[in-house]
Amino acid sequence: MRKYFITGLLVLVPLAITVWVLNLVISTMDQSLLIVPERWQPHTLIGFEIPGLGTILTILIIFVTGLLTNNLVGNYVLRLWESLLKRIPVVSSLYGSVKQVSDTLFSSSGNAFRKAVLIPYPHADSYTIAFLTGVPGGDVKNHLVGDYVSVYVPTTPNPTSGFFLMMEKSRVVELDMSVDAALKYIVSMGVVAPE
Repeated sequence: MRKYFITGLLVLVPLAITVWVLNLVISTMDQSLLIVPERWQPHTLIGFEIPGLGTILTILIIFVTGLLTNNLVGNYVLRLWESLLKRIPVVSSLYGSVKQVSDTLFSSSGNAFRKAVLIPYPHADSYTIAFLTGVPGGDVKNHLVGDYVSVYVPTTPNPTSGFFLMMEKSRVVELDMSVDAALKYIVSMGVVAPE
């Protein structure tokens, strides 16, 4: 009985969590239908809700925004919008920080999370997987003696929280492992080892 119960759990728990996460994402994205005027919303036009329609609308809005801002006129309008936002006290610092992080993470030319590395952490006799994020900059590099790199150490099982460290390059070992495989290894707490 115990063996069958555990086997059932191993099959159903990942499936249930996947369905739950997808439902959460789709229902959140469906909230974009609230920007559509009431008379054009599905429940008014056809009498019932269509799950996922807001997700399609969100993806369409993202695509059209990228299409419109990827030309000369769109770029000009975007720069005007950003210069306006930079003049609003609290909004400027928040928008600037979020924009900088998103540009770093989503830019195809950026180096963020492009390489998995092995570092000694939290002390010299234990190791963890981290991600190379670049090199120290600004005034920080003036106070570091030697060759340093910046790394992000994600926590298990939630890799969105973690630690930012600056380490001597000689103490950082680059791994022959994809970022996806390293993330899977971290999230699974070492259970799903990379090939």
